[in-house]
Amino acid sequence: MGQSVTRFDYDDSTAIRSDRARAPLAVAIFADQPFLRAELAEDVTAAGLRVVRSHTLGALLDDPEDRGVDDLVLVDCPVVDAAELAALSRLDMLAARGGAQVVVSTSLDSLEAVFGCLDQSQPDILVAPSRADRMIALGRGLARRGKRVRELDDEDRLTLLRLTEQVSEIARTLARLSGEGDADGSGATVEDKVSAFRFDGAEAGGARDRDNGRLARATRPPLPDPRLIRRIARQRQLRARFFQGDLFADPAWDMLLDLTAARAEHARVSVTSLCIASGVPPTTALRWIAQMTDAGLFRRVEDDTDRRRAFIALTDRAADAMARYFAEIGASAPMV
Repeated sequence: MGQSVTRFDYDDSTAIRSDRARAPLAVAIFADQPFLRAELAEDVTAAGLRVVRSHTLGALLDDPEDRGVDDLVLVDCPVVDAAELAALSRLDMLAARGGAQVVVSTSLDSLEAVFGCLDQSQPDILVAPSRADRMIALGRGLARRGKRVRELDDEDRLTLLRLTEQVSEIARTLARLSGEGDADGSGATVEDKVSAFRFDGAEAGGARDRDNGRLARATRPPLPDPRLIRRIARQRQLRARFFQGDLFADPAWDMLLDLTAARAEHARVSVTSLCIASGVPPTTALRWIAQMTDAGLFRRVEDDTDRRRAFIALTDRAADAMARYFAEIGASAPMV
């Protein structure tokens, strides 16, 4: 990583902290490419937010004051080495401690390492994002921070409106250049459907005991033959040969099938493998993984031999629900 480069004067940290209650949310930018730092700073400023730091990722390790991170943090690390992984781990710890929202962009090749380093701060991870993707993620981070810290005020709502307008303008520009309606080809109509999940353990895994009003769990049926699950998954993927794939995009179910088969096979599933199984762009798949983890369907499993890696698995409740689903459809399952 090269020498730290900054386009702003951020030495007066005391003044920044004293103005934080009145000023727009503070954004820190960490990227090794100067042109990308300048582009991100331009977009952040146009959205009405404050850029308070703009450095290389190595600056996180070179900060002797351990002053933490700001409200929102944008990081770009398409290729990571040992030093950058250490910087990401430190950022993860500081963000979790300070409540900052983190948006990290990387490449598919580096996804495993990046995902493994970020296990505390619940970041928004983007894979090879477009400029519009980053701004959409920034808007999500602002909205999430508003829910965690306070209700969004008029200034925050104005910032979200600016972000929306800016993203729309970027998308229109890209669409004109590409001559297509979908500016980045990422299946935005599918991404728009990502929302919070509800998982009702009572309906999925138990029955009401009428005598004492308590939840009585029946014995869970065994998981189906993984070969059956793989066959169903292949049948679902086959549709994309004859129709546009977005017509049938259902990443939640495709990932549930993949993890159910892996559990029956006693196999581990990497985050990259699960993104591929989802049938949607990696950035979209990562958001589904985060949502389903929050909903108690997925869990993160650390690699004991390599702390930079992590796997995704079904929770016991999700495995119970899948087993009962296949038991319910019974002999008709091969026809699904």
